[in-house]
Amino acid sequence: MKFISWNVNGLRAVVKKNFVQTFNDLDADFFCIQETKMQAGQLELALPGYHQYFDYAERKGYSGTAIFTKRVPLTVSYGIQSAEFDHEGRAITLEYPHFYLVNSYVPNSGAKLKRLDFRLGWDAAFQDYLTRLNQDKPVILCGDLNVAHQEIDLKNPQSNHHNAGFTDEERQSFSRFLRMGFTDTFRHFYPDMTNIYSWWSYRFHARDRNAGWRIDYFITGNQLVDKLNDAKILTDVFGSDHCPVELITPEL
Repeated sequence: MKFISWNVNGLRAVVKKNFVQTFNDLDADFFCIQETKMQAGQLELALPGYHQYFDYAERKGYSGTAIFTKRVPLTVSYGIQSAEFDHEGRAITLEYPHFYLVNSYVPNSGAKLKRLDFRLGWDAAFQDYLTRLNQDKPVILCGDLNVAHQEIDLKNPQSNHHNAGFTDEERQSFSRFLRMGFTDTFRHFYPDMTNIYSWWSYRFHARDRNAGWRIDYFITGNQLVDKLNDAKILTDVFGSDHCPVELITPEL
Protein backbone atom coordinates (compact mmCIF):
# COMPACT_ATOMS: atom_id res chain seq x y z
CA MET A 1 0.00 0.00 0.00
CA LYS A 2 1.15 3.53 -0.71
CA PHE A 3 0.61 6.40 1.72
CA ILE A 4 1.39 10.01 0.75
CA SER A 5 1.45 13.04 3.05
CA TRP A 6 1.87 16.61 1.80
CA ASN A 7 1.51 20.06 3.31
CA VAL A 8 0.15 21.87 0.26
CA ASN A 9 0.17 25.39 1.79
CA GLY A 10 -3.32 26.11 0.47
CA LEU A 11 -5.30 23.50 -1.45
CA ARG A 12 -6.98 26.05 -3.72
CA ALA A 13 -3.56 27.49 -4.57
CA VAL A 14 -1.88 24.16 -5.29
CA VAL A 15 -4.76 23.03 -7.51
CA LYS A 16 -3.63 25.83 -9.85
CA LYS A 17 -0.12 24.32 -9.82
CA ASN A 18 -0.89 20.94 -11.37
CA PHE A 19 -1.99 19.26 -8.13
CA VAL A 20 -4.44 16.89 -9.79
CA GLN A 21 -1.82 15.64 -12.25
CA THR A 22 0.65 15.11 -9.40
CA PHE A 23 -2.05 13.37 -7.37
CA ASN A 24 -2.84 11.02 -10.25
CA ASP A 25 0.83 10.35 -10.97
CA LEU A 26 1.51 9.39 -7.35
CA ASP A 27 -1.48 7.02 -7.38
CA ALA A 28 -1.60 6.54 -3.62
CA ASP A 29 -4.02 4.39 -1.68
CA PHE A 30 -4.10 7.11 0.98
CA PHE A 31 -3.28 10.75 0.20
CA CYS A 32 -3.16 13.00 3.26
CA ILE A 33 -2.78 16.76 3.03
CA GLN A 34 -2.25 19.53 5.55
CA GLU A 35 -2.80 23.28 5.54
CA THR A 36 -5.78 23.22 3.19
CA LYS A 37 -6.61 26.83 4.18
CA MET A 38 -10.25 26.52 3.16
CA GLN A 39 -13.79 26.02 4.39
CA ALA A 40 -16.50 23.63 3.29
CA GLY A 41 -17.90 24.46 -0.14
CA GLN A 42 -14.94 26.53 -1.33
CA LEU A 43 -13.57 23.86 -3.66
CA GLU A 44 -15.05 20.89 -5.48
CA LEU A 45 -12.22 18.49 -6.25
CA ALA A 46 -12.92 15.69 -8.72
CA LEU A 47 -10.81 12.69 -7.71
CA PRO A 48 -12.57 9.61 -9.13
CA GLY A 49 -12.18 6.49 -7.04
CA TYR A 50 -11.35 8.38 -3.84
CA HIS A 51 -13.41 9.08 -0.74
CA GLN A 52 -12.75 12.56 0.67
CA TYR A 53 -12.63 13.65 4.32
CA PHE A 54 -11.93 17.23 5.50
CA ASP A 55 -11.32 18.80 8.89
CA TYR A 56 -11.78 22.57 8.63
CA ALA A 57 -10.52 25.23 11.01
CA GLU A 58 -13.09 27.59 12.49
CA ARG A 59 -10.87 30.48 11.39
CA LYS A 60 -11.22 31.11 7.67
CA GLY A 61 -8.23 30.51 5.40
CA TYR A 62 -6.25 28.80 8.15
CA SER A 63 -4.83 25.36 8.89
CA GLY A 64 -7.04 22.42 7.87
CA THR A 65 -6.45 18.79 6.93
CA ALA A 66 -7.86 16.29 4.44
CA ILE A 67 -7.56 12.64 3.49
CA PHE A 68 -8.33 11.17 0.07
CA THR A 69 -8.52 7.38 0.16
CA LYS A 70 -9.44 4.53 -2.13
CA ARG A 71 -10.52 2.47 0.88
CA VAL A 72 -13.69 3.07 2.88
CA PRO A 73 -12.84 3.31 6.60
CA LEU A 74 -14.72 1.63 9.40
CA THR A 75 -14.98 4.95 11.24
CA VAL A 76 -13.92 8.58 10.73
CA SER A 77 -13.18 11.04 13.53
CA TYR A 78 -12.01 14.64 13.56
CA GLY A 79 -9.73 16.30 16.07
CA ILE A 80 -7.97 14.67 19.03
CA GLN A 81 -10.89 14.55 21.48
CA SER A 82 -9.80 17.77 23.18
CA ALA A 83 -12.03 20.82 23.41
CA GLU A 84 -8.97 23.02 23.81
CA PHE A 85 -7.33 21.93 20.56
CA ASP A 86 -10.10 20.77 18.23
CA HIS A 87 -11.08 24.09 16.66
CA GLU A 88 -8.20 24.48 14.17
CA GLY A 89 -8.89 21.54 11.84
CA ARG A 90 -5.65 19.77 12.70
CA ALA A 91 -6.38 16.05 12.72
CA ILE A 92 -8.37 13.32 10.99
CA THR A 93 -8.39 9.68 12.04
CA LEU A 94 -9.56 6.85 9.79
CA GLU A 95 -10.04 3.43 11.36
CA TYR A 96 -9.42 0.27 9.36
CA PRO A 97 -9.61 -3.37 10.46
CA HIS A 98 -5.90 -3.62 11.29
CA PHE A 99 -4.69 -0.04 11.82
CA TYR A 100 -5.57 3.61 12.41
CA LEU A 101 -4.45 6.28 9.97
CA VAL A 102 -4.01 9.70 11.61
CA ASN A 103 -3.29 12.79 9.50
CA SER A 104 -2.18 15.85 11.45
CA TYR A 105 -0.99 19.41 11.03
CA VAL A 106 0.76 20.14 14.33
CA PRO A 107 0.66 23.76 15.55
CA ASN A 108 3.71 25.92 14.85
CA SER A 109 5.20 27.64 17.88
CA GLY A 110 5.26 30.91 15.94
CA ALA A 111 7.45 33.96 15.75
CA LYS A 112 9.29 34.59 19.02
CA LEU A 113 7.77 31.30 20.25
CA LYS A 114 4.54 33.05 21.14
CA ARG A 115 2.58 29.78 20.76
CA LEU A 116 5.14 27.45 22.32
CA ASP A 117 3.00 26.78 25.38
CA PHE A 118 -0.02 26.04 23.17
CA ARG A 119 2.15 23.76 21.05
CA LEU A 120 3.48 21.83 24.03
CA GLY A 121 -0.06 21.47 25.36
CA TRP A 122 -1.11 20.11 21.98
CA ASP A 123 1.81 17.66 22.04
CA ALA A 124 0.76 16.26 25.40
CA ALA A 125 -2.88 15.85 24.41
CA PHE A 126 -2.03 14.46 20.97
CA GLN A 127 0.50 11.97 22.29
CA ASP A 128 -2.03 10.73 24.83
CA TYR A 129 -4.60 10.36 22.05
CA LEU A 130 -2.19 8.44 19.80
CA THR A 131 -1.00 6.19 22.60
CA ARG A 132 -4.58 5.20 23.42
CA LEU A 133 -5.24 4.38 19.76
CA ASN A 134 -2.01 2.42 19.47
CA GLN A 135 -3.03 0.21 22.38
CA ASP A 136 -6.11 -0.83 20.40
CA LYS A 137 -4.45 -1.37 17.01
CA PRO A 138 -1.32 -0.03 15.28
CA VAL A 139 -1.22 3.66 14.38
CA ILE A 140 0.14 5.18 11.18
CA LEU A 141 0.61 8.90 11.83
CA CYS A 142 1.53 11.31 9.07
CA GLY A 143 1.69 15.01 8.54
CA ASP A 144 3.54 18.24 9.06
CA LEU A 145 4.65 17.71 12.65
CA ASN A 146 6.48 21.06 12.77
CA VAL A 147 9.65 19.76 14.41
CA ALA A 148 13.07 18.86 13.09
CA HIS A 149 14.04 16.12 15.51
CA GLN A 150 17.79 15.84 15.09
CA GLU A 151 20.52 18.18 13.92
CA ILE A 152 20.77 16.22 10.66
CA ASP A 153 17.12 17.12 10.02
CA LEU A 154 17.84 20.73 9.08
CA LYS A 155 20.52 22.57 7.17
CA ASN A 156 21.54 25.07 9.83
CA PRO A 157 21.00 23.60 13.31
CA GLN A 158 23.38 25.90 15.16
CA SER A 159 21.50 29.07 14.23
CA ASN A 160 18.03 27.63 14.89
CA HIS A 161 18.13 26.30 18.45
CA HIS A 162 15.77 29.00 19.68
CA ASN A 163 13.46 29.05 16.66
CA ALA A 164 10.06 27.37 16.26
CA GLY A 165 10.43 23.78 15.18
CA PHE A 166 13.90 23.27 16.66
CA THR A 167 13.62 24.31 20.29
CA ASP A 168 14.86 21.95 22.97
CA GLU A 169 11.30 21.68 24.29
CA GLU A 170 9.82 20.59 20.96
CA ARG A 171 12.61 18.14 20.21
CA GLN A 172 12.43 16.61 23.68
CA SER A 173 8.67 16.27 23.33
CA PHE A 174 9.13 14.41 20.06
CA SER A 175 11.74 12.12 21.64
CA ARG A 176 9.35 11.31 24.48
CA PHE A 177 6.66 10.46 21.95
CA LEU A 178 8.91 7.99 20.12
CA ARG A 179 9.80 6.34 23.42
CA MET A 180 6.09 5.69 23.97
CA GLY A 181 6.26 3.01 21.28
CA PHE A 182 6.55 4.79 17.94
CA THR A 183 9.08 4.88 15.08
CA ASP A 184 10.15 7.62 12.69
CA THR A 185 9.96 5.54 9.53
CA PHE A 186 12.36 7.60 7.42
CA ARG A 187 15.07 7.34 10.06
CA HIS A 188 14.30 3.65 10.45
CA PHE A 189 15.36 3.10 6.84
CA TYR A 190 17.90 5.93 6.52
CA PRO A 191 19.31 6.64 9.99
CA ASP A 192 22.32 8.67 8.81
CA MET A 193 21.11 10.30 5.60
CA THR A 194 21.82 14.03 5.50
CA ASN A 195 20.89 16.95 3.25
CA ILE A 196 17.38 15.69 2.57
CA TYR A 197 14.49 17.86 3.69
CA SER A 198 10.74 18.28 3.23
CA TRP A 199 10.29 22.04 3.77
CA TRP A 200 12.15 25.11 2.51
CA SER A 201 11.39 28.73 3.24
CA TYR A 202 10.19 30.79 0.29
CA ARG A 203 12.85 33.35 1.29
CA PHE A 204 16.45 33.57 0.15
CA HIS A 205 16.09 30.89 -2.58
CA ALA A 206 16.20 28.29 0.17
CA ARG A 207 14.98 25.41 -1.98
CA ASP A 208 17.49 26.20 -4.72
CA ARG A 209 20.22 26.02 -2.06
CA ASN A 210 18.61 23.03 -0.33
CA ALA A 211 18.60 24.96 2.93
CA GLY A 212 15.66 23.06 4.36
CA TRP A 213 14.12 21.23 7.29
CA ARG A 214 12.69 17.71 7.61
CA ILE A 215 9.43 18.35 9.44
CA ASP A 216 7.04 16.06 7.53
CA TYR A 217 6.84 12.49 8.77
CA PHE A 218 5.34 9.06 8.72
CA ILE A 219 5.41 7.65 12.25
CA THR A 220 4.14 4.17 13.02
CA GLY A 221 3.52 2.13 16.10
CA ASN A 222 6.52 -0.09 16.74
CA GLN A 223 4.44 -3.20 16.11
CA LEU A 224 4.32 -2.27 12.39
CA VAL A 225 8.01 -1.61 11.84
CA ASP A 226 8.94 -5.09 10.63
CA LYS A 227 6.16 -4.90 8.04
CA LEU A 228 7.28 -1.66 6.37
CA ASN A 229 8.83 -1.65 2.89
CA ASP A 230 10.23 1.88 2.52
CA ALA A 231 9.85 5.55 3.44
CA LYS A 232 10.78 8.35 1.05
CA ILE A 233 10.92 12.13 0.73
CA LEU A 234 9.78 13.18 -2.74
CA THR A 235 11.98 16.23 -3.26
CA ASP A 236 11.31 16.37 -6.99
CA VAL A 237 7.62 17.26 -6.46
CA PHE A 238 6.88 20.99 -6.51
CA GLY A 239 3.83 23.18 -5.92
CA SER A 240 4.26 24.04 -2.23
CA ASP A 241 7.01 25.08 0.14
CA HIS A 242 6.85 21.46 1.33
CA CYS A 243 7.33 18.31 -0.74
CA PRO A 244 5.38 15.09 -0.20
CA VAL A 245 6.62 12.23 1.93
CA GLU A 246 5.75 8.60 1.25
CA LEU A 247 5.37 5.32 3.11
CA ILE A 248 5.19 1.93 1.40
CA THR A 249 3.78 -1.09 3.21
CA PRO A 250 2.44 -4.50 2.29
CA GLU A 251 -1.30 -5.03 2.55
CA LEU A 252 -2.20 -4.40 6.18
